[in-house]
Amino acid sequence: MNKQVIFNQVNGQFMKYFSSSSKFLITVVFLIGFLNTSLFSQEVEDPDPHRFEEEVNRFEEFDSKNSFPEDAILFVGSSSIRFWKTAEAFPEMPVINRGFGGSHFSDLLYYYDELVLPYNPSVVVLYEGDNDIASNKTNDQVFEDYLEFTDRLTNNFPDVKLVFVPVKPSSSRWELWPQMKEVNQRIEDHMNENSQFYYVDLASPILGSDGTPDDSLFMDDLLHLNEDGYAKWNSVIRPTLEELMDE
Repeated sequence: MNKQVIFNQVNGQFMKYFSSSSKFLITVVFLIGFLNTSLFSQEVEDPDPHRFEEEVNRFEEFDSKNSFPEDAILFVGSSSIRFWKTAEAFPEMPVINRGFGGSHFSDLLYYYDELVLPYNPSVVVLYEGDNDIASNKTNDQVFEDYLEFTDRLTNNFPDVKLVFVPVKPSSSRWELWPQMKEVNQRIEDHMNENSQFYYVDLASPILGSDGTPDDSLFMDDLLHLNEDGYAKWNSVIRPTLEELMDE
């Protein structure tokens, strides 16, 4: 057998093996990608909303003993709303604050009839999504819950204006910021299609010159804003609220 025949046989076996191995490797890569998608992008179960029952009951008890303003600006959402001293920040505006810390979009939807419906708001300022993402919910889950909230709100109050405060960057959850930015962008794109919706960028003002969160604007937990942080928010959102109140 001459050298050329031997070379051709060896080369043929090598190519056959290489082709088979390549198919095997492609299959492995595909399976890994599929498992990553299935395991890490699967929907996460909503937390039990009843953990807020006492807090919501206190809101209802307060409302039963006190009047609330007409054409109100309703601040609603998680702890970034609850810690926001909205009455002090906007004393000349008819503000109602119904923030409940640790909440998800799903909790707000569950208590919608208690926390939104009674107030007949002219403006709703919404902050949710932070805790959802921190609990490993997918961006699709967060966005779908946002859409359900907007559908219910505009069906109940056709003339209402919705102001969305984007999920904020913070050092304690900095590793989640890429996902948070993607959710914020999807919500902003949706809001740009509706003249009643206002996306007010309160995320950028709390970033430092290096593009990371300015920790001087946060409490010691590096998650919640301090007074300086809220002062930034107040100055940025005020023109939008004033504009909406004048309409």
